[in-house]
Amino acid sequence: MPVNSAFDPERFVSTLASRAHGGLIGLRYVGHGEDWAELAIDYDERLIGDEASGVLASGPILALMDMATSMSIWIKQQRFRAQATLDLRVDYLRPATPGKAVIGRGECYRITRSVAFIRGQAHDGDPDDPVAHVAGTYMFTDL
Repeated sequence: MPVNSAFDPERFVSTLASRAHGGLIGLRYVGHGEDWAELAIDYDERLIGDEASGVLASGPILALMDMATSMSIWIKQQRFRAQATLDLRVDYLRPATPGKAVIGRGECYRITRSVAFIRGQAHDGDPDDPVAHVAGTYMFTDL
């Protein structure tokens, strides 16, 4: 996708994020607005972290939130822009419910010349009962 074209999050997920790491975890597009993106991963036994409980590992949830928050930046800027994750704090509030998809919503609430600030949450069906909250910063690498 050319750097100066409008960013299409649904197309991005179906063509790029569905391959490699995103494809391995089953990343899928849910929706977006002017400064947010919502993605999901379906429950998959290959992503279980604790076989006894059947709970998804934290790694796929972190990857989901990293992509959802990254995409919120590109949506807000209306273009893809190279960036690096400087800080992504994840506060796990509870385990994801076995058998349920995890939905991640990332929001970009501020952009400076070189840094974007994000927040978001992951839930498994009820946004009022989140699995995790995230907050972080991304640095643009194309300065």
